Amino acid sequence: MVPPQLNGPVLSLFRIVVGFLFLLHGAASIFGILGGNPATGGAVPVGTWPGWWAALIQLVCGVLVLVGLATRPAALLASGSMAYAYFVVHQPHGLLPMKNGGELAALFCWSFLLVAVLGPGTWALDALISRRRTAPADATPATRRASVPA
Repeated sequence: MVPPQLNGPVLSLFRIVVGFLFLLHGAASIFGILGGNPATGGAVPVGTWPGWWAALIQLVCGVLVLVGLATRPAALLASGSMAYAYFVVHQPHGLLPMKNGGELAALFCWSFLLVAVLGPGTWALDALISRRRTAPADATPATRRASVPA
């Protein structure tokens, strides 16, 4: 049995790793680094549909998910883009991911859907912002009156 206090940190680690891997795919396709785009080996020409736009989503959403900022919307967009990639690019070559080369698209799609549903975990900028918004003020009027000498 896993202690409940590990849920948030483990979810955060999962989100960080998935976001990092996704942003690497985007960076490879946009900048032609790390072996470049898997199809061409270089950078995708700017504005090319759908490759460049998919890479931009990978880069931006990968960074947002990695740091945990606007996590749910970014993860939902990333999940949708991977569903599109699977059904438009891979599925016409065969029904199953092992046959059509769509394993990564399917894994990213479901991983980002999980993050979108469960949230960013405890180690995220979203969580930090939320804690700061709900934190009580340091000096309430009652504590200020008590600290002023009579």
